[in-house]
Amino acid sequence: MSMSSIVLAGLAAALAGAIAQDASAVATLAAALGKVSPPTLYALAAFVAVVVLFLVTLPKGGGADPAAPSLACPATAWPAGKPVMTDPQTYPTYDLNDPKGSFSAVNQMLIAEMCSELGPGYELPPPEVEWVRKMLDYNVCGGKMNRGLMVVESGREIFKATGKPLTNELLVKFAILGWCIEWLQAWLLVADDFMDDSQTRRGQMCWYLQPHVKKIALNDAFMIEMLIFKILKRHFGDAPYYVQLLDLMLETSFQTECGQLLDTLCMNLDLPDFTLERWTSIVKYKTAFYSFYLPVAMGMIVAGISDKAEFDAARDILLIMGIYFQAQDDYLDCFGTPEQIGKVGTDIQDKKCGWLFANAYHQGLCTPEQKALLERTYGKCKVFSPEEAAIKELYKAIKLPEIYEKYEQDSYDRIMRLRGTTKQVPWPVFEIFLKKIYKRSK
Repeated sequence: MSMSSIVLAGLAAALAGAIAQDASAVATLAAALGKVSPPTLYALAAFVAVVVLFLVTLPKGGGADPAAPSLACPATAWPAGKPVMTDPQTYPTYDLNDPKGSFSAVNQMLIAEMCSELGPGYELPPPEVEWVRKMLDYNVCGGKMNRGLMVVESGREIFKATGKPLTNELLVKFAILGWCIEWLQAWLLVADDFMDDSQTRRGQMCWYLQPHVKKIALNDAFMIEMLIFKILKRHFGDAPYYVQLLDLMLETSFQTECGQLLDTLCMNLDLPDFTLERWTSIVKYKTAFYSFYLPVAMGMIVAGISDKAEFDAARDILLIMGIYFQAQDDYLDCFGTPEQIGKVGTDIQDKKCGWLFANAYHQGLCTPEQKALLERTYGKCKVFSPEEAAIKELYKAIKLPEIYEKYEQDSYDRIMRLRGTTKQVPWPVFEIFLKKIYKRSK
């Protein structure tokens, strides 16, 4: 390397420090300039001019302290004190010997934090703040929490595989991301129950059926959705991967809403339109992305995984799981008891494009008389009615339970054939999912 090259490299390093107002770097810069011949000095001067011009034209927020995101978002840093950030030192202790208890404690922290911002940050009076608190308690608590806990489990397994230390702060952050998924599911269910005229959810009356709620439930669903992004900003706004988390949550929410659109527009379609292909599209977008891919992708982002091929390989496995999971859900909606599944199954009443119906109607399983029964009563009968019971008996007569068992085994085998296709996400991550869903009965 020539003397000019050495000086140029030293000058470039010193320039960065000089711009950052580092005194020692300024001295280095001055010493380097004294050793350069005039032609090289002219070239260096032009180089410096270009670099300085580039730097001074950056947006003023570009050099903001990452620990102070309000400086980077002046349009929303109002009123004074926003955005509110939580000091990780105040996080509760996450006890791995009590995973559900620790996970639930994080949720109570988030509910308290969100409600604490509504008065000073948004001028909501105390009665409205209390409404939000009770609404969150009613709708985001009480589930199985499988999706949220999978963020913690995925994160632990990925960090274990990479040898990275797993601190209490990281465990709580994984739990916070897990609750973002649980809150995502909560707002979707509040809206879904309203649209489907559902009666019960998680063993209790649907939120919209509460006498003091009714149509207010729609705004409550939107409120829960927006609070997710408040949580992300409060706990990850200063993280280098914040934008990736934000992008992932926005994309997954939109994918899920696309699936919801495919599902709800079935009310305008005829039964011959309820094909297995349409069912697959519905459940892939309505369920698989947010319930299976999102928890693992969040752990991957926090772990620093950036290889697109790794995300693609993980997604391939997890979408198969998600589609299989929804077939299970459809099966249990028909043949499970309310005590088993925590709700009254309404798919037949609601004219759902479900796995059972699509197979019965389109796979050549029905006689003309049986198909006529479906056309006459599917989506036109009430829960617990003789007509609904007749459809369930029809499903049994054409051996749908046995066909479902074969589908379940085939799905498991497809997943197992993909073992080894991920390089950074260890297989135990997928095994944890499989243990939770394979041959489940609730």
